[in-house]
Amino acid sequence: MSRPRIEGSFVALITPFNADGSIDFGAFRTLLDFQQRHGTRAILFMGSTGEASMLSPEEKKALIVETTKMKTGAMAFFYGCTGNNTDSTIANLRFARDNGADGAILAAPSYVCASESDAEAFFLEVADATDLPLGIYNNPPRVKTDLHWDNLLRIFRHPNYVVHKESTTRVGQVAQVIAGRPDVSIMCCDSPNLGLVLPTMSLGGHGTANMTGNLAPAELATISKPWQGYTEAVEFRETYLRLLPLWHYVYSYINPVALKSLMNACGLPAGRLRRPLRNLEGEALAKGVEIVRRLGLDRQYGYRLPPGLAAAA
Repeated sequence: MSRPRIEGSFVALITPFNADGSIDFGAFRTLLDFQQRHGTRAILFMGSTGEASMLSPEEKKALIVETTKMKTGAMAFFYGCTGNNTDSTIANLRFARDNGADGAILAAPSYVCASESDAEAFFLEVADATDLPLGIYNNPPRVKTDLHWDNLLRIFRHPNYVVHKESTTRVGQVAQVIAGRPDVSIMCCDSPNLGLVLPTMSLGGHGTANMTGNLAPAELATISKPWQGYTEAVEFRETYLRLLPLWHYVYSYINPVALKSLMNACGLPAGRLRRPLRNLEGEALAKGVEIVRRLGLDRQYGYRLPPGLAAAA
């Protein structure tokens, strides 16, 4: 398969559920159209924002089969394909590839706490088993395995890797990876607590792999533009500082609790969280509604905010 060049906003999409708990594929179509109309360049299905760890194997396969039918060519469709071991990951990658995925994002298998050398071997072995374009998500808070820039740069010599997403607090790590000039798109998480967006973009990063684009896709598209000069830097600064209250809110609970709750309050077809996670209500939700109103996102996107909740904040 050809190597896609991903630049701009790479949104980790939620998984919408029906009232009975099943996946709402009609809502997926609505959400994908919303993303496409507002400048998103790529979508990640079945990331942590998509509650992937709580989807059954059958649901994951159905999600791939049904959402790839919704491709228009305007956005690349990547899927979270990490299994609980190497063999299951390879099987997931082959299924995604055979059913129309544009690529896959991989983290180290969670809970096993693999060493850096074991994780490096894992990423290389699964890449050898497929021609699907791949990305690495270095997310030690979630999986308890971290990768040093030396590991990453060795892995990125493999021709199947096209994206890197960093989710640590190490600005130096991002700089070392960019300085190594790997032939991959360098991106980072949009969490304001990690604080990687500004240094990543200013050092020559290619975009953000973000969660907040579910609610504010045009703004995330703006801050995810690679910097070619002064114009992009000024647009970035103005948009980033303006959006800080929303970022801090959606990352104030484990994702996607605050995000999905707020999407529902805005009238987006998100559905409820899968138990044991629970949707926010009352004052906790009202704070997010007030932020959306204060930023004018309700007017920009036509969100239908519940006035009672906003007044209670």
